[in-house]
Amino acid sequence: MASKFSNTVSIKNKKASFNYEFIDKYEAGIQLKGTEIKSIRESKASIKEGYCAFKKGELFVYNIDITPYSDASFVNHEPKRPRKLLLHKNELEKLEKKIKDVGLTIVPTLLFINDSGKAKLMIALVKGKKTHDKRESLKLKDAKRQIDRAMKK
Repeated sequence: MASKFSNTVSIKNKKASFNYEFIDKYEAGIQLKGTEIKSIRESKASIKEGYCAFKKGELFVYNIDITPYSDASFVNHEPKRPRKLLLHKNELEKLEKKIKDVGLTIVPTLLFINDSGKAKLMIALVKGKKTHDKRESLKLKDAKRQIDRAMKK
């Protein structure tokens, strides 16, 4: 009998690299309920609109949409509830200091299941790109696509 759960889940935030310039990346654990991890293993989650913020010295991720698990009983989770991120104390202190700089924020970039079966969230300390930077990113992406097409011929 084949399992409907996958251990190779990789949910990306493609807009993050377009809208932001990455300064630093961290791998954080995420505190989940039982039905949430099952939904993630079915790849039924979205991190596009997610962002991270500090609350009483702890880092939380907001606006991540994890679809309620279809086979759960009446005890299911809220799709967009805040979820605590698990980082080392020194990483939290470093992030909290950097976040106080104007224009910096923390966004989730990748939600995945690691080798030991735990859900992890890659977060990045980012700075917003200006419109001309976004145009430059599009030009580079288009040029790379044209080079790849020329190489295939």
